Amino acid sequence: QVLKMILVWDKKKFDFKNEVKYMDNFREDKHKYMDLVQGVINRMASNSFALKGWAVTLVAGIFALASKDADKCYFIIAYIPIIVFWGLDTYYLWQERLYRALYNKVRKMEDEKIDFDMNTNKDELKTGKNTYLDTLFSVRELFFYLPLAIVSAAVIWIAFI
Repeated sequence: QVLKMILVWDKKKFDFKNEVKYMDNFREDKHKYMDLVQGVINRMASNSFALKGWAVTLVAGIFALASKDADKCYFIIAYIPIIVFWGLDTYYLWQERLYRALYNKVRKMEDEKIDFDMNTNKDELKTGKNTYLDTLFSVRELFFYLPLAIVSAAVIWIAFI
């Protein structure tokens, strides 16, 4: 009798079918939101990769043009794309890190607390290594652009000995 009263009271208070649908919608929305954030992360990684390719191509092209004229000016100009692409690549890598932090934040969040915001300018996401300067001097960036700059310096040095 008591069990029957509890079940009747619970049925009046909650509509279980609607509650299950409500929770499924939240899980589906969370999954779609996380897919959207993951898509942004993939685009940032793709842009970063493309910038590295353009940097090498432009520096090689400048050296090819400079070898004809052997003017110091052309060789010095080779550093401009290195610096510009290093800065752009750092920006994309920084954004990628911020979106990864957003993804991890959403992954750990309860479904009802998700605000579906794509803004990464929040201070809570810019912790640890998620700053522009930390990204600029990260191992990933230094191991690509520093050797490119060193090879450029070697080519300049060899050309004018």
